[in-house]
Amino acid sequence: MNKPSRLPAFNPEQASAEQKAMLDAILAGPRKNLNGPFVAWIHSPQLGELAQRLGAYCRYQTGLPLRLSELAILTTAACWQSQAEWHIHLPIALEAGLPPQVAEQIRSGAAPEFTDEDDRLVWRFASELYQGKRVSDAVYRQACSRFGLQVVVNLVALLGYYTLVAMTLNVFEMRAEGQLSLPFPEPFTG
Repeated sequence: MNKPSRLPAFNPEQASAEQKAMLDAILAGPRKNLNGPFVAWIHSPQLGELAQRLGAYCRYQTGLPLRLSELAILTTAACWQSQAEWHIHLPIALEAGLPPQVAEQIRSGAAPEFTDEDDRLVWRFASELYQGKRVSDAVYRQACSRFGLQVVVNLVALLGYYTLVAMTLNVFEMRAEGQLSLPFPEPFTG
């Protein structure tokens, strides 16, 4: 989409030492690109550095298989109707084995028809947390039994981190590199 972001243009050649350090850390890390909230966070490089390090942990080291992490991220993107977050993570989720029809059901707000019980559990956990601001005892016990307490703690952090990402992308009206269409209707126009 060619919609301009609310952010001023950023020229890496004019970056402060803190901004350069943050950029270098992101580009040297597992992401290797600035697609996502990083161009917003560059305007607060201390926050950006802390957030990108937390994000690298939440995305790559939760103890969940990639398919489940990406399912949690898509559930977050749908909850927040985050255009760029959905666009960036949908292909990763599909490549990791999430069925396309499940992704579409999540995007459209329908109850997904899961064939995998781990997928159903992660979606229920995230959905309960987003909708009710809590997780039921039954879903909590099931998640701890299936994944272990440390992974459940990490899942909560993953959901919180990607909520921060979604809010950043939404507030600053950011789009993903190469994004040509929007998966969600825009609530405000103009």
